[in-house]
Amino acid sequence: MASESEFMDLFIKHFDFWPQLSTAEKERLIEGSKIVHYPKGTHVHQGTLDCIGVHLLKKGQLRVYTMSEDGREVTLYRLFANDVGVLSAPCVLDSLTFDVYVDAEEDTEALLIKSPTFRKLSDSNLLVRCYGYEMATSRLSDMLWKMQQVLFFSADRRLAIFLLEESEKNGSEEIHLTHEQIARFMGTAREVVSRLVKYFNQEGLIKNSRGCIKIIDREAMEQLAGK
Repeated sequence: MASESEFMDLFIKHFDFWPQLSTAEKERLIEGSKIVHYPKGTHVHQGTLDCIGVHLLKKGQLRVYTMSEDGREVTLYRLFANDVGVLSAPCVLDSLTFDVYVDAEEDTEALLIKSPTFRKLSDSNLLVRCYGYEMATSRLSDMLWKMQQVLFFSADRRLAIFLLEESEKNGSEEIHLTHEQIARFMGTAREVVSRLVKYFNQEGLIKNSRGCIKIIDREAMEQLAGK
């Protein structure tokens, strides 16, 4: 069980509105928060079926995605350690009505601010409300970038962008993901990813092995990505 001091440390570090809260508001926020654990594969959020609250990830990874009418998953963005997830709790802020789903891609530990707690604070405190919309706007930007790729970019350019972003995020030329995982993150078919990986490998851009892709020619990859 998390201690009050652990909660306070997390709020001080990650929520810039914390110093401006009254003593009563701080107590309300602490009382309405808890540490949650999601094993890999857990369905954290089921579209419009629930509203669990705002997540601050301590470790692990959450994938936020939507579903097409034919059941195809389109990944909108992913949350990693120190990221805050607001769009998985549309009921805490007015006008946010996104029908999204959230799965744990890894064993994940997070601070969860319960939706009634965050909603009450955002209704009564303008700084909290502005913070919520600021976080939502940031995630909307991620979503629009993803939609732009899906709608207007060729599959090979999208894969190049994805591999470069993963490399930069991990600080390594090696990307340890399966073709199926990459396809799910890109919102395409596994067969498309496998075909492109084979092509990239033949062109000398990458070296592919089971569960791992290593970028060999970063300059050529960046040109393909349009950077």
